[in-house]
Amino acid sequence: MMNIKSFLIAVFSLSCAISSFGQSNLLNAKSPSQIGIKTEAQKKSDNDKPLAYGYVHDRDILMSRTTWEIIDLAEKINFPLYFPIDTANVGPERRSLYDVLIKGIKKGKITEVYTDSYFNTKKSFKDIKASLSRIDTTDAGREQLNAGMKISPEYIVQQDLTSQDVTQYKIKGVWYFDKRQGELKYRLLGICPVTPDVYTMNSEDPDYIELFWVFFPDARETLFRATAFNEKNSSMPITFDQILNSRRFNSMIYREENVYGDRDIKDYIRDNAQSQLLESDRVKDKIRSFEQDMWNY
Repeated sequence: MMNIKSFLIAVFSLSCAISSFGQSNLLNAKSPSQIGIKTEAQKKSDNDKPLAYGYVHDRDILMSRTTWEIIDLAEKINFPLYFPIDTANVGPERRSLYDVLIKGIKKGKITEVYTDSYFNTKKSFKDIKASLSRIDTTDAGREQLNAGMKISPEYIVQQDLTSQDVTQYKIKGVWYFDKRQGELKYRLLGICPVTPDVYTMNSEDPDYIELFWVFFPDARETLFRATAFNEKNSSMPITFDQILNSRRFNSMIYREENVYGDRDIKDYIRDNAQSQLLESDRVKDKIRSFEQDMWNY
């Protein structure tokens, strides 16, 4: 009995140790420096591209509906999109979705960046950078300025937005029924991080802004190269492209395309959060019911 108990404890300890690393080549490494470095066999077996979307002809679409949704990062199921916010204690391959998007835009790997979800006006990294930081002076610095003196460097304060400040993501996508394959499908079109306005983030009631909208198909290659933590198997991290395309997150619809200029749910259901949530569920059910109704005779 004691031997079995000791064996189970050893297996549990080993599994905890493995999950704490969550890095490739952990079980094949002969030294700690080899952990996280893929072998040649792993590189050959890995897919080098995200799964391509199939071509969909307009005449094959029996029904389509564009929706806008909010992904709340305070929900546990959405944590893989938010963490890690502190990258000092994790491997270089683990980053939050926000960091991946920002670095992709900065390096020019993601170029289709816009100011809104209709993808009309492009936004450069220079434009985005202006919304990421604020430079201010303390009261002592203002006193120096009023006295006609040069402001001392220690009285100049710079505050930057980080991945920790991202509270939500907004996404835009199309639900459509493909009559050729006879099923309801979803195609993600855009994603947007929502952050507090850097100029009001220290106030009691900060304003929240849409930082930028990324046209998702342009970012797929970058998101496929970046991985998030997989709670079910830490030795097989999941890419952000897989998470978003397979809808492994929880969200709430806040707008659907409509004859009223694509108005938000909150614009026609005011000051009642519960009714707004019920309306979001009604829109979801309406879309899902279309597929079910197709097979009812």
